[in-house]
Amino acid sequence: MPYDESSDINRLIAGSQRILIMQADNPDGDSLGSALALEHIIGDMGKEPLLYCGVHIPDYLHYLPGWDRVSNELPGQFDLSIIVDTSADSLFETLNKSGFRSRVAGKPCIVIDHHAVENTIDYAAVICNKPVVATGQIIYELAAQLGWTLNSEAKSMIAVSIMSDSLGLVSEGTSARSIHIIGELVEGGVNLALLENARRVLMRKSAELTNYKGQLLQRIEYHADGRIAVIHVPWEEIERYSQAYNPSMLVIDDMRSTLGVDVAIAFKTYNDGHITAKIRCNYGKTIAGELAKQFGGGGHPYASGFKVNDGRSYQSVKDACITAGTELLNALE
Repeated sequence: MPYDESSDINRLIAGSQRILIMQADNPDGDSLGSALALEHIIGDMGKEPLLYCGVHIPDYLHYLPGWDRVSNELPGQFDLSIIVDTSADSLFETLNKSGFRSRVAGKPCIVIDHHAVENTIDYAAVICNKPVVATGQIIYELAAQLGWTLNSEAKSMIAVSIMSDSLGLVSEGTSARSIHIIGELVEGGVNLALLENARRVLMRKSAELTNYKGQLLQRIEYHADGRIAVIHVPWEEIERYSQAYNPSMLVIDDMRSTLGVDVAIAFKTYNDGHITAKIRCNYGKTIAGELAKQFGGGGHPYASGFKVNDGRSYQSVKDACITAGTELLNALE
């Protein structure tokens, strides 16, 4: 189905030379894959793409060629910005705190997202937010509608985006169209096995990380009659291990795989007092997005997150989250 926003997107890109491609402060496979795909597409138009993310690109994404071109410094001059994989202004906390938000707001801005939630980026000129499995799927459809060239790198990055957010084409949000697009990309030369091997090689862990994972597994708490699993990662461990691997991602799938667990929640507490939570749900327990929303966050029914920086203690946030999660699970039943 053609996107009504495509003509406005095409017009803004055609009238710009230096184009800033922005990810929020929670980069993942979809956001980085989409940003890199757009970088290749825009570069092949003879324009100058610039990549920005306010935080360090996680090490587990360093298998994607081009991750090191993403800068955490906002460029001084650009004509247009394109925000990928979010419609939430709150996820640009680093940018908003830097004092440079006005630099972005003062230029035309395109939002390309797939979360189908309310847009809070009030300076966006065009919002293309569709309820599909990944932002990369939207970029692929726009390319087809607007005749954008997809070189081999762009195709591979779109595939990474879709495979990442669809959990390998098995998530509930995966549609027949998502699968068809992957088939078309493979027909176009994308080697999924090569991409997966590169990811797996990078995912190999040091002995220190493996031992640390064992410590985390021993600290998992179970609440709500075993339906909610919780882990807490304090600042000292974030500081020590995060450059090598996201501590919560070491164990969150193991937490979900535990018999009886419906929801896994990984909390992190930082040295400035703010608290984050990553939420993952098992099939049929579609509460992640609603649970995160109650704490100012958002996301998908099965994967979401939130950040609390209002001075509440970790214990109070954890207790409130468990209570809300239990109520949402009970409502499902």
